[in-house]
Amino acid sequence: MPKVRGKLTQDAPLKKLVWFKSGGNADWLFEPADLDDLRAFLRELDSDVPVMGLGLGSNMIIRDGGVPGVVVKLGKAFAQVELIDDVTLRCGAGAHGVLVSSKARDAGIAGLEFLRSIPGTVGGFVRMNGGAYGRETCEILVEADIVTRDGELSTWNNQQFGYSYRHSELPEGAIVVSAVFRGEPGEPDAIQAEMDRIQEARENSQPVRTKTGGSTFKNPPEGKAWEQVDAAGCRGLMKGGAQVSEKHCNFLINTGDATSADIEGLGEEVRERVKKHSGVELEWEIQRVGRK
Repeated sequence: MPKVRGKLTQDAPLKKLVWFKSGGNADWLFEPADLDDLRAFLRELDSDVPVMGLGLGSNMIIRDGGVPGVVVKLGKAFAQVELIDDVTLRCGAGAHGVLVSSKARDAGIAGLEFLRSIPGTVGGFVRMNGGAYGRETCEILVEADIVTRDGELSTWNNQQFGYSYRHSELPEGAIVVSAVFRGEPGEPDAIQAEMDRIQEARENSQPVRTKTGGSTFKNPPEGKAWEQVDAAGCRGLMKGGAQVSEKHCNFLINTGDATSADIEGLGEEVRERVKKHSGVELEWEIQRVGRK
């Protein structure tokens, strides 16, 4: 491994870093000191070693066999949010959605309230076109700075990401380091009221205080994924320590001692039952990474 100024850990446990609280270790976990540290590390790292970025781990299953290569986790040096102009923010990729939406509110910038409800960081929003409550990242992103696998820093505009539903064309191994978001003028009180409305709706409809990974399946053209899961009789279905949420059946839950194999296996069983019941083939929204 190249020398670093940040923290580089071999055989690093990841289960504490993901919302499901399951899964194996990373071969290496790298927490760079700053942008220069990240660029130098990737530039010097053997090109055959895979690299994966990790944010809050809210929409991810880390498989039990662990993650090969290097997992990069951005810390405080990448979590700053600053005002560019009256409606525009520059956000570090490690900044939480709650911080970004709060900074926007304080500056009287509307249109970013939905970020409050997504349990993730800016880097994940940009990579996966994160969205909720009728809005998506592609609607507010102006541009983002990325470091590619060879350590080169470049700026991509919105169109370069080729956004679609929960997907971008960001290259394998590339790490988002910052993004520019643009909203519209608004009143802080009205913005806060919308954030409160979104948070209340989320609390009332989702199992937010459990070990979960967020929405499991993408909504199919035929309607909502949860409706398909419910109609196929999967509400409350269990496999090992994993369960389909009773509260919102497009969420899977680790009830306490589930393995990642339990969780992924339950998801596949749900997909099979839905396919058999309605002919609809649900697609995973949750990322599943690592060795089985």
